Amino acid sequence: MFKLFRFSLVLCLGLVIALSWENLIVPSPAIANFSSLRLERLIASKFNSPQLLQQGKSLYEDEKFAEAIKIWRQAEREFTGEKDTLNQALTLSFLSLAYQKLGDRQSAQSTIDQSLSLLQTIPDSNRDKHQVLATALNTQGRLQRSLGQTENALFTLQKATAAYQKAGDESGRIGSLINQAQSLQSLGFYQRSIKILTDLEQNIQNQTNSQLKLKGLLSLSAIIRTNGDLETSRKLGEQALEIAEKLSSPSALTTALINLGNTEFALAKRAESIAEGTIDNQQVQEKKLAALNYYQKAANLANSGNQKLQAQVNQMRLLLETKRWREAETLWQEIQSELPQTPASRSKVFAQINLANSLLKSPKSDLEFTQPQSVGKLLANAVQEAKSLTDKRAESYSLGVLGELYEKTRQFWDAEQLTKQALQQANSINATDISYLWEWQLGRLYKEQKKWDDAIAFYTTAVNTLKSLRSDLVTINPEVQFTFRDSVEPVYRQLVDLLLQPQAEVNQTKLIKARLVIESLQLAELDNFFREACLDAKPEQIDKLDVKAAVIYPVILSDRLEIIASLPQQPLKNYRVLIPQNQVETTIHQLEQALAIRHSNQEERLKISQKVYDWLIRPLQADLQASGVETLVFISDGSLRNIPMAALHNGEKYLVEEYNLALTPGLQLLRTQPLNRERLRALTGGLSEEREGFSALPGVKLELEQINAEVPGITLLNQNFTSSSLEQQVAELPFPVVHLATHGQFSSNFKQTFILAWDGPINVKQLDELLRNKNPNLPSEIELLVLSACETATGDSRAALGLAGVAVRAGARSTLATLWKVSDESTAALMTEFYRELATPGITKAEALRRAQITLLNNRRYRNPYFWAPYVLVGNWL
Repeated sequence: MFKLFRFSLVLCLGLVIALSWENLIVPSPAIANFSSLRLERLIASKFNSPQLLQQGKSLYEDEKFAEAIKIWRQAEREFTGEKDTLNQALTLSFLSLAYQKLGDRQSAQSTIDQSLSLLQTIPDSNRDKHQVLATALNTQGRLQRSLGQTENALFTLQKATAAYQKAGDESGRIGSLINQAQSLQSLGFYQRSIKILTDLEQNIQNQTNSQLKLKGLLSLSAIIRTNGDLETSRKLGEQALEIAEKLSSPSALTTALINLGNTEFALAKRAESIAEGTIDNQQVQEKKLAALNYYQKAANLANSGNQKLQAQVNQMRLLLETKRWREAETLWQEIQSELPQTPASRSKVFAQINLANSLLKSPKSDLEFTQPQSVGKLLANAVQEAKSLTDKRAESYSLGVLGELYEKTRQFWDAEQLTKQALQQANSINATDISYLWEWQLGRLYKEQKKWDDAIAFYTTAVNTLKSLRSDLVTINPEVQFTFRDSVEPVYRQLVDLLLQPQAEVNQTKLIKARLVIESLQLAELDNFFREACLDAKPEQIDKLDVKAAVIYPVILSDRLEIIASLPQQPLKNYRVLIPQNQVETTIHQLEQALAIRHSNQEERLKISQKVYDWLIRPLQADLQASGVETLVFISDGSLRNIPMAALHNGEKYLVEEYNLALTPGLQLLRTQPLNRERLRALTGGLSEEREGFSALPGVKLELEQINAEVPGITLLNQNFTSSSLEQQVAELPFPVVHLATHGQFSSNFKQTFILAWDGPINVKQLDELLRNKNPNLPSEIELLVLSACETATGDSRAALGLAGVAVRAGARSTLATLWKVSDESTAALMTEFYRELATPGITKAEALRRAQITLLNNRRYRNPYFWAPYVLVGNWL
């Protein structure tokens, strides 16, 4: 029996990446499985095969996958004996689904291959073939997606959609189209995906069949929530609730309520994650209370054990988060009586895990049901039920979270044994998406015991697993965007902490490894931003790029700042500033606010600026001067991205007065070719008139005219500046420079990262498609993209991540943009000077920007860094 003694509060940070908000806040199975297993077209048999198939279906829907496999295997043998090829193929397809659920991909592959092979022997004239073929193809597409074979999955799902259509199965066709949309997004075809979902929404809205419309709206609401469009998800969810109320079906109504609760909860978590305490907390609380209301209604209505338990677990989490202790105590008693009545299933196992996490996160640890004994009992029962289901994935989670419970109580031997068992089970089904959790957990355990080499080894394995998972990370967790900081980022950051720990010798091997980990974290953050692994990366050495440039990696750790510097022709060096993370974050936020306000107190602004200079530049100042460096390239970490390094002050002058400056998300993402001035032409576009609720920018016309006086090209202004005209011009002529002077915003959410055209906002993924030249006879990359009137989203602590996202996805080697919006007049002056300098042979883009900024700095009207500091160059600085 598991030993449970004195426990402290526990938060399973690792669990959220793979369980996701969709499991952490548990949905109804009807949402996740739009196309349920269909048996109504089975051919009559003198044996028991159809009954066995129905029995297996019931077990599958109860999430007893291993038992369903046993029954379906028996049915498949009987169909083989009867020479009933069609139903044999259908059974094999069902078996593949069950094997996928258990993580047995090899068996899943062999059974679906057998199914499709059998279907090839059946003539198309057989009226039932298309239905079974559609089911099998859909199953194969799901398997291919899970294996990372996204292009193959898309092709297969397109065939499945056609087969569903031939079979007259509208429900199946809708489910297959949703799967297609997900695959298109994974491949980076965002606009095509949106078109499918938009057409699908219209199709569902026109449905007269209420049951089909309800299922369609629920599925669409869930997938759109996954895509991050929470407002649309809520709208569709509200429509589904209206239909469910008219149908008077308690089960349908419960499902609709849980779906809306999930959306409201996602809205609350997004607000928390983006703002990190910088917005009115009342807004977050209101969203949580709205979600709680939906869950309470669902729990009261639910007539089945699983649905009721799911609603109650979600309800408990929010009662504890909103500190409604009495209601939580009452609900705990209800759950205690409900659990024994609920049959064992994967949903029940995860519900117990999630409930345990909610109890252990509670800030009120003196409640009886938040005590470790209660939590341990829940988790021990989850382990036993997972074993009884032969569900290794669920068993791995249960064991791993129980291991973390022991980790928190510093019972390291027990924690280690449980975590190793969890890792063994995950590895046995090749579930790398959860293996990294337990590799990370073992790393933490060894770190606590000061077994440094073992800790570094397991952390390194976890990071390597995460790197191998790049494309999967954005699909296994629908809300990965908002749990990334808790479940992925710490793995990288804690490994850097271990490699550079003050009590150990920091040698070149460790510094090189730490730099690679930082680069990998930058790449993972961008994958997370885009919700897809879309960036090609290859390591670059700074000496090969620019012998007069230094690359600076500042990393914010819990108790200090670590700065790794790559200086020309020298080994890596690191510098340490002992200062707590919360002080770093607070100071950076203060500097960000002081710089972005035109009339801020100059004395206070300089004081804060000098403090940050002393942290980031002062420790390496002597080495920089001795190495003859002219350009500083920052690979900034976290909130450091939100401040312009140009405005750092050493007490006498600004950093921009000493060095050319550039930012990059990582050397591995650089496009290394310098600007070719012989063919310097610019496509300029912008809005000077009020549009879409955004104010007029009267200085834009003058800005574009002055740029055209320096660089030849074509201008698209106001009505002529549309998404289609922009795409057409890029396709027809090679433009090394694209300059867009219009409203825009950078955000930590790609859907809120956009520029404004006459015909509406163009978000970062759409901009990527518009600017990538599809003519094979013309250059495919823009050398410089300039966004001169954009700004970082107010209240978003990670907004500059959107700027990095634009820089690496817009098809440009370099991007010049503004962190905040400044006056039209000063912008026109800076941009004119920038292009004049850029046309000078031998002047790099970073040097051209520095000279333009200094021109404004030397002008009494614009000396305040508010006017010149927000311009940052991201990417290639040559």
